[in-house]
Amino acid sequence: MTPPMIRPQRFDPAVHTVGLKRDLSAVRVAAQPGPAMPIDGVTVGVATMTENAPHDGEMHPDGDEVLYLISGLARVTVETDPVQVLELRSGDGLIVPKGVWHKVDIIEPCRIVYVTPGPGGEYRPLTE
Repeated sequence: MTPPMIRPQRFDPAVHTVGLKRDLSAVRVAAQPGPAMPIDGVTVGVATMTENAPHDGEMHPDGDEVLYLISGLARVTVETDPVQVLELRSGDGLIVPKGVWHKVDIIEPCRIVYVTPGPGGEYRPLTE
């Protein structure tokens, strides 16, 4: 039996994120505003952000989240004990520990690479 032909797949990070399933196979997922579609594995994408996310923080119970700032300026509040407020500039990376609530505030428009574990995740609604 001949194995199926394997071909590389291009993707545009403005249109798709990439889900890496637990078996490490990749699947393209349509990008959407707000949280990415959950994948049982990790979601890798590039977010272009000009304003804060439409939630008051998020938490990922399935693993650490990796953030890498390509451009811009952001402030990340990580709700550890004590709470940490970190400024990220172009070229900075951050590992947010599994299960820790965090929030990204956009100070200057940003492009952020994210590697987000799934499928679980929680988001707190914005308060008035």
